[in-house]
Amino acid sequence: MDLDLAGAELRSVLNRLRRAQGQIAGVIRMIEEGRDCEEVVTQLAAASRALDRAGFAIIATGLQQCLTDVDGSDKPAEDRDAMRARLEKLFLSLA
Repeated sequence: MDLDLAGAELRSVLNRLRRAQGQIAGVIRMIEEGRDCEEVVTQLAAASRALDRAGFAIIATGLQQCLTDVDGSDKPAEDRDAMRARLEKLFLSLA
């Protein structure tokens, strides 16, 4: 399954990943500075949410592309079922 992110979708995913990257760098800095555990965990949770949202956006794009492909093609039911199983597995990996 190839993923074709374009335009606004690509920018949105990249922004979320950059935000998570910055938050993770902040967590590392906080730990090195000996900051309060609650502050560190709060920042780490924010980074985790940013990564999850990026993953969900990628999966949603994949679902949209797959649905478009299925609607416009004569793929056998086995191929559609295999694709559905792969997307479900990806989705559950983020849950």
